[in-house]
Amino acid sequence: MLHRHRGLLFSLCRHYSRRGLEIDDLLQEATLALWRDRERLLSLSAVPQAALIWKIGRNKIIDCLRREKETETLPEDYEVVDEDRTLLRELHERIALLDEPDRTIVRLQLEGYNYVEIGDRVGMTEKNVSVRLVRIKEKLRKSMEI
Repeated sequence: MLHRHRGLLFSLCRHYSRRGLEIDDLLQEATLALWRDRERLLSLSAVPQAALIWKIGRNKIIDCLRREKETETLPEDYEVVDEDRTLLRELHERIALLDEPDRTIVRLQLEGYNYVEIGDRVGMTEKNVSVRLVRIKEKLRKSMEI
């Protein structure tokens, strides 16, 4: 089963990363996740099996990338200015005033979710989430200029 769907897994890993060693690690983690769920997978016919392989693999890849997500640290001599705090507070206030699902979409993006994950949570396509975020950001930008 894993041999038959290795192309699916590899393309899924390449979708989330372009670095060779990271792709290998993601592929290994996804394969292990599928191996743990092999009894359920083997009980399905080909089409539902491929769909479940994609879902399990994608979820495992996302989990791995979140765990290893590199964060940039600010320089030690960086001081947060009151103006920075004021702007940030104002931005959060503006976000709180957005209608649903715009407020949820922005918050999920700020938490680090990608467009596919946001779309899954709010019931939209990836493209729709992308378009909505562009419009929301423009709306926030205009409201901050006033």
